[in-house]
Amino acid sequence: MPLDEDVVAAIYRDHGTALKRFVLSASRDPQLADDVVQETVLRVWQQAPQITGSLRSYLFRTARNIMIDNYRKAQRRPQEAGERDVADLVGGAGRIDDLLNKVLMEEALLRLTAEHREVLVALHYRRYTVQEASAQLKIPSGTVKSRAFYAVRALRAILDEMGVQR
Repeated sequence: MPLDEDVVAAIYRDHGTALKRFVLSASRDPQLADDVVQETVLRVWQQAPQITGSLRSYLFRTARNIMIDNYRKAQRRPQEAGERDVADLVGGAGRIDDLLNKVLMEEALLRLTAEHREVLVALHYRRYTVQEASAQLKIPSGTVKSRAFYAVRALRAILDEMGVQR
């Protein structure tokens, strides 16, 4: 399949910066981040006709899988390691998953209405009580409860659409 430079350029333009930031936060190696982003875009471009749902979440999942594959390849030729090194390596995959979950959740939250997002952030991120959220957002506590209910429903639908397993 010939490389469609316009499609690849559009993927880089729309998602490259966020994707590189995600990989850098997991690896701290700019060269590795560039390689992972490049491989991610290539794989996603190859799979483009089969992709359903959010392209951005598919990109991040693909980057995550590439980082895990790279980690596993590196483990096939292990160097002598102490117990601390092994614990650090085991935690690496977990950190990547945590970062991916944060990125996907941020994207899902951005797709909510501003009213729903404000209530969820107040209740779940800032840990306000319903009364505190009501005072902060200047809306009745019944409205906070109602918006929270519908916001969670909408968030679940968005996450399902994105293919995120809960």
